[in-house]
Amino acid sequence: IKTPIKQPTDGSRLAPDNRAYNRLLRGLRWQGERGFAILIGRWKTLRHTNISPRRIGDIVAAALHLTHFEYKYLSESC
Repeated sequence: IKTPIKQPTDGSRLAPDNRAYNRLLRGLRWQGERGFAILIGRWKTLRHTNISPRRIGDIVAAALHLTHFEYKYLSESC
């Protein structure tokens, strides 16, 4: 997990390379958050799970594959 570089407490601006790094992270983060929101909205079992952290990856991967299949099937039938 990458964390953005924080603004200095003295009120000065971040260096240009740090601002670019933060923009890059922001651009990548929204895609992951949007994808997870789609999965949680579609699969109610992912909203409140209490299974082993080792198994959640397999369940999310299965939900992702089913969602991809569903989106492909629905877009072809319309």
